[in-house]
Amino acid sequence: MTEGTIPAEEATVEEGDTLTRLEQEGEIAADYLEGLLDIADLDGDIDMDVEADRAAVSIIGDGGSRDLQKLVGRDGEVLEALQELTRLAVHRETGDRSRLMLDIAGFRAKKRTELAELGAKAANDVKSSGEPVKLKPMTPFERKVVHDAVAAAGLRSESEGEEPQRFVVVLPA
Repeated sequence: MTEGTIPAEEATVEEGDTLTRLEQEGEIAADYLEGLLDIADLDGDIDMDVEADRAAVSIIGDGGSRDLQKLVGRDGEVLEALQELTRLAVHRETGDRSRLMLDIAGFRAKKRTELAELGAKAANDVKSSGEPVKLKPMTPFERKVVHDAVAAAGLRSESEGEEPQRFVVVLPA
């Protein structure tokens, strides 16, 4: 065994421990969000998953429910705040910082698709022109999706600026 490698059985245990920890984060978040829905007298089902080494919790409404849009807010502002509150609730219970992702009424899933398309389009524009392309300011979540789309297109990108005006620059190869 070379220095710095982990035996396979230890790696499996670590992966299992991580999965268990992330599932616990999801359960704590779900309990917190169920309480919030009760207080707000809103209907919604909670779905928990683990995606990309982070807990993912979604509040899903019945098809015609517009009530959950109140929890999304304008441009996802309320959703972002609820995500932070949910992360704090998880931190309070576990003592560990959470990277939990919250989605409400499919807002983030739809946004992820739009941003991936934006990143791919910007990458194509850079490939055509050979010039860097600067995008509008985005949240960390939005920038991450764009960076991933640009990387998938075979180019690189960087974030520039200071929050909340931080933006992505797509660079030529």
